[in-house]
Amino acid sequence: MAVNAEKIQTPYFVIDEPILQRYYDMLAESLSSNWENYLIGYSFKTNSLPWLVSYVKEKGAYAEVVSEDEYSLAKYMGYRDDEIIYNGPYKGKQSFCDVLLAGGIINLDSMQEIGWLTEFAAAHPDRTFEVGIRANFNLEKMCPGETTMGEVSGRFGFCYETGRFADALNILRALPNVSVTGLHLHSSSKSRSVNVFRSIAQMACQLKTEFDLTLKYIDLGGGYCGGMKGRPEYPDYFPVVAEELHKCFTPDKTRLVVEPGISLISKCTTFVTKVFDTRDIKGTRYVMTDGSRFNIDPTMIKSSHLFHVEYSTDHDAVRPVISQQIISGFTCMEVDRLFTYTNQHELVPGDRIIYENVGGYTMSLNPLFIQYFPAVYVQNGDHMRMVRKKWTPAEYVQGNEWNL
Repeated sequence: MAVNAEKIQTPYFVIDEPILQRYYDMLAESLSSNWENYLIGYSFKTNSLPWLVSYVKEKGAYAEVVSEDEYSLAKYMGYRDDEIIYNGPYKGKQSFCDVLLAGGIINLDSMQEIGWLTEFAAAHPDRTFEVGIRANFNLEKMCPGETTMGEVSGRFGFCYETGRFADALNILRALPNVSVTGLHLHSSSKSRSVNVFRSIAQMACQLKTEFDLTLKYIDLGGGYCGGMKGRPEYPDYFPVVAEELHKCFTPDKTRLVVEPGISLISKCTTFVTKVFDTRDIKGTRYVMTDGSRFNIDPTMIKSSHLFHVEYSTDHDAVRPVISQQIISGFTCMEVDRLFTYTNQHELVPGDRIIYENVGGYTMSLNPLFIQYFPAVYVQNGDHMRMVRKKWTPAEYVQGNEWNL
């Protein structure tokens, strides 16, 4: 549904389609020029907005899912089982078997899943099943100070250093109609540096050599940076990854799988809010907005935000400069404070604060707290199209019963 941008009620998210297109093309071109045998799996957990899912599906991306619900959404949106990459520790047994039977990508994460596979393979002795295995390894040792977990171990996959990876591999190799043909190496990092992905590629080579693996794919996972000034972009990562992988693999035999999320969609998404009130309490100016910290920082870990202000009038010069204005959300929780606006012109009702780089995780982690889900629009030049309407009580009560 096309709309007039000036008449849109705040708050709302906006996806800039040309920017999204630019980043998808950048990703595909960076992969094809460095490792022509590649596969893009879009991370549903990062943002599973149906319009986005449909967009990347049209581009040829697989669905990278990590739960029964995400698998069901992928199916609902038209993905076949053989177009699904199934990761994570919370797979459903039936969907696990469906993807396995169809020849989709299953990356094993636990002994429980090996048990499912053993049972399913025994029930289908006339079939050969190919699976991947997730390696848990000490990336912190390879990239000191850059990883999310630091010296504490991550909780996903099979640990290389303790021998659990070798144990799992031995169990799988003992199954007569199962082949380990994939390696999943996703690791979370704080830095998202090129060096992190160099080290992941080096680990792929190390595991191949040590365990004599014949791999049809190497799955790097996600965790790339994108859209941040002075930080790496896709063309920075994949020449380095390819350089390392070429030491042990060739593109004609081994496919490179990537699972972008934030790096693909954050830069193209903004969140538009409006000031609706200001108040002075004990010498502090509070600016109340109709957007909340819960909309763009639901995990409460950000220390700063990218944003810009659109004043409602052209009278900026006559507005007083205020030393400190605390920008707050609409909720009745004191922690709902977004940032401090320091030594800037006074903000008044009607002014807009627009937050940038908010496409990753923010929508999927939005709570139904005090205000329901905001609308989402897609912008292409001057054209604005609503792709998700603001939730109302009608959406909130769907599936409920309340007759006593």
